[in-house]
Order: sequence, then structure tokens, then C-alpha cells
Amino acid sequence: MRRALDLLFDAAGAIGALLILSIFLLMLYGSAGRMAGLHVGGVNDVVAWCTAAASFFAMAHAFKHGDFVRVTLLLDRLDARARRLLETVSLAIAGAAVAYLAWWAMRFTYESWQFKEMSGGLVVIPIWIPQLSFVIGSLLFVLAVLDELLIVLRGGKPTYVRLVEERHARGDYSEDV
Repeated sequence: MRRALDLLFDAAGAIGALLILSIFLLMLYGSAGRMAGLHVGGVNDVVAWCTAAASFFAMAHAFKHGDFVRVTLLLDRLDARARRLLETVSLAIAGAAVAYLAWWAMRFTYESWQFKEMSGGLVVIPIWIPQLSFVIGSLLFVLAVLDELLIVLRGGKPTYVRLVEERHARGDYSEDV
């Protein structure tokens, strides 16, 4: 199960990275196209959707790898038992908050599908299609937070702490800048 979850989160991160590459390529195409006199107005719509999708697909991967901003001033000063308790409470609150986000993402997207809502830009498609990245990304994020909560409840070190410690042990502080 661990391997499958790690593969899922890594795949989501890879999709996020590919979406960022797509944004870059689309923006280059749009810039070159405008200079060449092509009509490239719809590119802006697709770039906006890719930007949102990249953010949501990358959330779970970034969280699991310790790339979210975490304020550890208090945690670093606690003993192991108190730190574990505070980590558990924090993850439980985060899990509830992200589950609430996912619920509303699903409801919002379902209503867009139900009412046959179309996008308002130059590229007119059913808006629920790009909104699916919001749903999938938030569900993956819920899964990542609950996975970390389970790890901590079982007495383990959170993955995001372990991976940051491993980077630091290699002398890699690039993520901390």
C-alpha cells in the first residue's frame, strides 16, 4: 500500500510539472504567434486552466515532500511526545479542513456539470472539465494529509519531516531558501 500511495503522489507531482511545462510552451506559442500575426487569444484560457490544475495536482506531492511552508518554531522546542501530540492535532485539523475543501470542490464541479455551465472565455467548453483538476487535486491532498496522520498515530515520523531531514543530511538546503 505504501508503494502505491507514494507512486500516486509522485504521479500527481509529475502531472503538475508537466502542466507547468505546458504553461511555458503555451506562453511561448502565444508570444510567437502574436508576433507572427496569428490569433492566439484562446491560449490565455488554456494557460489559466493549466495554472490552476498544476497547483492542485502538485499539492499532495509538495506536502508529502516537506515543500509546504510550515512554522516549526514551537515544534522544534518540544520533546518527542509533545511534538507528536501537536503534530497529530495539526494533521487532524488539516485533514478536516482539506476534506471540507474537497467536499465543496466536488459539489461546485457537480453543479457546473448539472447546470451545463460553459466557460466564459474564448475557448468555450463545459467548465466542469477544467474544474476536475480542483476535485482530483483536493482529494489527493486529503489522502496525503490522512496518510501522514496515520503515520504519526502509528508512532512514525511524518514523511515531510523525514524527507527534509534526509535532504539536510546530504547538505541540500535548496528547498529552505
